[in-house]
Amino acid sequence: MTREDMLARLVAQAGNEGCELVTLRAIVEEASDLGAARVLARMGLADDNAHGDLAELRQLLGAWRDAKASAWKAAVNWAVRAVLALLLFAIAVRFGSAELVR
Repeated sequence: MTREDMLARLVAQAGNEGCELVTLRAIVEEASDLGAARVLARMGLADDNAHGDLAELRQLLGAWRDAKASAWKAAVNWAVRAVLALLLFAIAVRFGSAELVR
């Protein structure tokens, strides 16, 4: 029996007998399982390789985040060094040590 058949039978049972709490919970559970399976199938994650694919994507995303953070740190580091170098040059010019810079 497929999930669609099970859901159809539960809905029919609820319609015929009235809706008890157990039947209502079963309907909700079957409907949510069926919906989740449809979403996974539409996303292409319903096969046996889906777990490995998701793990690989998570690993790739983690590496991307690490690389992005490292690039920002390097850019800030170089910007601070450039500002400090300009500051030292300005101090040297201000105090007449321009001959040392040449």
